[in-house]
Amino acid sequence: MKSTSLRTPLLCLGLLSLAACGKGKEQGPPQMPPPEVGVVKAQAQSTPLAKDLVGRVSAFRSADVRARVSGVLVKRVYQEGTDVKQGQVLFEIDPAVYQAALDSAKANLAAGQANYVNFHNLAERDRKLRPQNYISQSDLDAAEANERSSAATVKQLQAAVENAKINLGYTRVVSPIDGRAGQQQVTEGAIVGAGAADTGSNSTLLTTVDQLDPLYVNFTVSAADLDRLRAAQAAGNVSLSDQAKTSVKVTLPDGSKYDQDGALDFSGATVDPTTGSVNLRALLANPQRRLLPGTYVTITANLGELHNVFLVPQAAVQRDVVGAYALVVGQDGNVVRKNVSAENQAGPNWIVTKGLSNGDQVIVSGLQTVQPGKPAKAAPFQPDQKPGEQGQPAAAGHAAGGQQ
Repeated sequence: MKSTSLRTPLLCLGLLSLAACGKGKEQGPPQMPPPEVGVVKAQAQSTPLAKDLVGRVSAFRSADVRARVSGVLVKRVYQEGTDVKQGQVLFEIDPAVYQAALDSAKANLAAGQANYVNFHNLAERDRKLRPQNYISQSDLDAAEANERSSAATVKQLQAAVENAKINLGYTRVVSPIDGRAGQQQVTEGAIVGAGAADTGSNSTLLTTVDQLDPLYVNFTVSAADLDRLRAAQAAGNVSLSDQAKTSVKVTLPDGSKYDQDGALDFSGATVDPTTGSVNLRALLANPQRRLLPGTYVTITANLGELHNVFLVPQAAVQRDVVGAYALVVGQDGNVVRKNVSAENQAGPNWIVTKGLSNGDQVIVSGLQTVQPGKPAKAAPFQPDQKPGEQGQPAAAGHAAGGQQ
């Protein structure tokens, strides 16, 4: 009886111990707080659409200086590689033959003019005699015919004199434009002009003159980029600048910035089938002759202005097999994946044209600590933090799990 009374309190104590143990197992370990991430708030804005491209410099005008008459080249008048003026004499061809031809043409003209005077006097006399019937009408007609024929011969001989003068003038080869004269292609003593040993042309190339101020910068833009640009323009998201106002900034081969901005002055109307690109050209001032034709330069071309777009840091836009996307902290505190369109850059930012909305909290740092559908604590992004403190791009598994 006494043992039974002792056993009952012990049993109660055992049951209480088991209940306490079961209650501890149901609570489990304490939950971790949501990871903190750096975010930027998306704000729609307008920004210039600029592209970095490679261009090649070419002369504004380039003229071949050729021999237009045959003869022996006797003298080079200019200094190679110097600036010359339009009409300045560059070469001299032996003029003796052409001077003799001019003298002969003048002599023939004098003879023709003398014949005209004789026939004119005869015709004048017959015109006075015909009313008195001292000569027949046929004699008068013949005299007037000779007068007209000799007058035509005089005009023909005058043209021959002018042609001889022109040919004699061609023996002094002049520059057709203002510019910088190049290297001499034919030395003194060589036979130049028609019939000379040349590349199949009827005239010999003596040198070239290039106008170096201003210059052209030729570059290409892919047809796909232009198509996207036009599609955005049709949707009202982009406005194309006038060609005269579209700026082109040049970076020299040594990495320095050129101090003159160019302006787009030509856009091709066809696509090159071999490259799939469209040719464009900018006009660039070159007062110091610092740039020379043939130089390759890097250019930043402003192709228009984008409207209603979002500028987000490059680290915030990630890519996988689906395409570009960004992770956003939603209003409920959970991470959401948003597929975006980001084809162009503006400095350190991507230009996002689709996929974001005003006020979206786009995650820039801490990306490796979050997953779509999981909570995250948003804090303003601090761009001066160290890379180790900022998040790295999310793992591929995270991205794949967050597709929507």
